[in-house]
Amino acid sequence: MQKAIDLFYKVLEFLLIILLSGMAVMVFVNVVMRYAMNSGLTVSDELARYFFVWVTFIGAVVAFREHGHMGVETLVALFGRKGRIICMAVSNIVIIGVSAIFFWGTWKQLPINWSMSAPVTGLSMGFVYGIGFFTGAGCVIIALERLIRLLTGRVTEEELAAFAGENMSLEHLAERS
Repeated sequence: MQKAIDLFYKVLEFLLIILLSGMAVMVFVNVVMRYAMNSGLTVSDELARYFFVWVTFIGAVVAFREHGHMGVETLVALFGRKGRIICMAVSNIVIIGVSAIFFWGTWKQLPINWSMSAPVTGLSMGFVYGIGFFTGAGCVIIALERLIRLLTGRVTEEELAAFAGENMSLEHLAERS
């Protein structure tokens, strides 16, 4: 099961690479065309914006899985094992609540977005902003899994150290700042 989950996240990372590359190529080609030919592709502007939205929301799920979001590690590192477990549980409960609200908000907004079309491509805006379903559900699933492992006592010391920011190399810390 873990191999399937790891494969899923590798596919997500590859999708992020494709979207970011596509966004960079579209913007670059558009800049060159505007400079060299005094014209541009309006489709590339619109699709680059949509790719940016998708990269942001897919990346949020991938970063959450890897403990890449901003945290208060300085405070958590002061606690012992029990304090860290409590902080991790509270943190995951809050994340479940906020992500569920995000999912519900996307659900409530979908009929409005679905009825609107993008100005250039004609693509339904439901496809653009429907990515909130993926992000909300993805974060809820990850946080629920972590919470269940916390409550059943299956959380490892490495995970608690990652939550407290203790197991990071200098290079990893430099990437986060």
